[in-house]
Amino acid sequence: MAEADARSVAILISGRGSNMTALVEAADAPDAAYKVVLVASDKSDAPGLAWARARGIAIFALSPKGLGKPAYEAALDAALRAAEVGTIALAGYMRLLSDGFVAKWRGRIVNIHPSLLPRYKGLDTHARAIAAGDAVAGCSVHIVTEELDGGAVLGQAEVPILPGDDADRLAERVLAAEHRLYPATLAEFVAR
Repeated sequence: MAEADARSVAILISGRGSNMTALVEAADAPDAAYKVVLVASDKSDAPGLAWARARGIAIFALSPKGLGKPAYEAALDAALRAAEVGTIALAGYMRLLSDGFVAKWRGRIVNIHPSLLPRYKGLDTHARAIAAGDAVAGCSVHIVTEELDGGAVLGQAEVPILPGDDADRLAERVLAAEHRLYPATLAEFVAR
């Protein structure tokens, strides 16, 4: 089977999908570099699914509970291939993908992470940046590899840490930067 067009994108979410919304809205532009062909979630009640469905985008929702990771990922992989997905964009998808799944999609999965990688991999990035006394925080779009938040960085945006910031205030400003960075970086990625 021939490899699918990189410009055919699936977005994986676990919640409200604010980055998904930014990606889809950018894909609606007449000169868009990519098309969102599927929104998938590990939570059938993820609010972002209803938004995607209302926009006429195909959705896939399946909880891994009771299935186990191998069966869940096999079903997800089948849905992605049936939709002829070429690139997977993780957007608030809160599950770690197995090494086997990443290997099947090597070089075709990207993620948005709320820190300036390689700093602050994993969770609680904003609180960690503030606690470290950093002057700036930010976000990174990177290739997904078997190493958590360890793939090549494709793009970054810095956000100043202001006096009196707490993790929630900083998170709001970083999220706004993510909404600008992710669509632009994804467009560049699929065009290479």
